[in-house]
Amino acid sequence: MNDNPIVGHGTTLQAWQGSARLAALPVIGADLLVPPGSRAVIVAPHPDDEILGFGGLMQQLAHLGRAMKLISVTDGSASHPGSRFWSSERLSVIRPQESAEAVRRLDVPLHSLQWIRGGFPDSAVATQETELTAFFQRYLRPTDVVFCTWQHDGHSDHEAVGRACAAATQAVGAQLHEVPIWAWHWASPEDPRLPWDRARKVLLAPETIARKRHAAHAFASQLHGDPLIGLEPVLPPHVLERLMQSFEVVFL
Repeated sequence: MNDNPIVGHGTTLQAWQGSARLAALPVIGADLLVPPGSRAVIVAPHPDDEILGFGGLMQQLAHLGRAMKLISVTDGSASHPGSRFWSSERLSVIRPQESAEAVRRLDVPLHSLQWIRGGFPDSAVATQETELTAFFQRYLRPTDVVFCTWQHDGHSDHEAVGRACAAATQAVGAQLHEVPIWAWHWASPEDPRLPWDRARKVLLAPETIARKRHAAHAFASQLHGDPLIGLEPVLPPHVLERLMQSFEVVFL
């Protein structure tokens, strides 16, 4: 997408809950998405995307005993532009710490999760897409199942990560699945721009949803803006609630 579609309050949770297409999506289990012997590689453009997009799936995979690698592409240091309180220097330290706490809250043992931090520039990932593709290739193997943000998610970093993951997995021979995050904001419930034919639902038990919500609240920096400069939170309640449904959607 050329224009930024992440404006306003976006599509309401109630509208999505009334979506016939969403209700009719086939269900797939974590055990089928990542077969025994395969490793799940979760690719997050920013600290918090791993929880918002894949948190329930990560917990299910951990309970199945699947090996997991988490790749954090950026440190999320550009989330509060112009803020002195949430300076980029402070955010580059705090946001990875928030990620570590969020993963702990998911009950995913950090000692069993290989975590790679890329250090790519927040909000400018697309300027280093070729380097990012090569970076992914260094850490992937053919038996991996890679989960990343959708190539048309509406955020430039999410889309660049999706494209780089597609190129890297194709080069390595790994499997790729994409997950929408900001599409829940700008898309409409029956939106033909969404790849419904590739969409599957991963159902989340109530206790998994509770853990995912608890993990999301580890990102204090994203739950608060900066009133001194009129900056709204990145994750106000209406945005967070859309991402805490009883399922996660994966594009196969």
